[in-house]
Amino acid sequence: MDLAQPLPHPLRSPFAHARARFRQWFTSRLPRRDVTLLTQRNVYILPTRPGFMLAATLLVLLVGSINYQLNLGYLLTFLLAGSALVGMHLCHGTLRGLTLQLQPVDPGFMGSNTTISIDLVSTRKRVRHGIGLSVLGSGHWIWTDVPGQGRATVHVAFKPSRRGLQPIPTLTAETRFPLGTFRVWTIWRPASRVLVYPAPETWPPPLPEGEPRSGGAAAARMARASGEFDGVRSYQRGDPLKLVVWKKLAKADELVSRDTHQAQRHTLWLDLANTGVAASPSVTGAPLEHAIARLCAWVLAADKQDLEYGLRLGAREIAPASGEAHKRRCLEALAVHGTADAGAPHNDQGR
Repeated sequence: MDLAQPLPHPLRSPFAHARARFRQWFTSRLPRRDVTLLTQRNVYILPTRPGFMLAATLLVLLVGSINYQLNLGYLLTFLLAGSALVGMHLCHGTLRGLTLQLQPVDPGFMGSNTTISIDLVSTRKRVRHGIGLSVLGSGHWIWTDVPGQGRATVHVAFKPSRRGLQPIPTLTAETRFPLGTFRVWTIWRPASRVLVYPAPETWPPPLPEGEPRSGGAAAARMARASGEFDGVRSYQRGDPLKLVVWKKLAKADELVSRDTHQAQRHTLWLDLANTGVAASPSVTGAPLEHAIARLCAWVLAADKQDLEYGLRLGAREIAPASGEAHKRRCLEALAVHGTADAGAPHNDQGR
């Protein structure tokens, strides 16, 4: 046992476990929708700790006023009680009648923050103050005010732990305006899902060698004979800086550039079976995830170098191309490979 870790409280752990199970049961009964209107049916209210303290104070004031027959004590007690009731009504009305609308969610990488944009739309003429949104259970709140007959946009982030099409986590909104004696909240389950790309390998190996194109075998042999099969040549005045091999300059103090003509004689294929991690496309578990992460890093590296590349994932093959659209297509294929959504269309991301 690690003595540096605090021991769990014997009473707090069962209570927290029961609370988590109740929350899971309660949220599973909520319908999924991307637009929800907050009414008295899905808005809840309870006193806060200051609210309970105010109630205890009012009780003491009332008992003291009755015992000593203090007219000013009665006045103060009922004045504070009336203020608390008005605050409760205003607090509940801050959320009631508000519309929450989920905006399209862009794909993100596993382990990185994915941003959810939510529009808060109000048809009431008065401003709604002090409304917070958060991922349920995260404890990180984003607060905003909603103008009268207007809207406000709130950006909430969460960190997906798996790749593929993942449901957007359950969200919650709350307010304690104006006195902080009552907490009004709601729980919202969006229906959309977000596409999560695999996390790229941190230190991937260099890109694999390209495969000779049809009819280019003789050119490949000539390249080997000339000593330029490694894809580089001497630097020539006017070469773009992105073609300079800076690593070779740092190691051998030799200024060279990539041979774009040789790149035209070869086709770069990023194959799952040739990653050196998963020997077969049918491999599952940690080796497959490692291979997917390596392919993701290669796709990003090839796109950064403006190379034409293709992707092979078992029976699926994406023809060589370049550009932002091709990169997104490859990342989408990597995201859903080996998951239950591998054959599903990627149109439920809200995009």
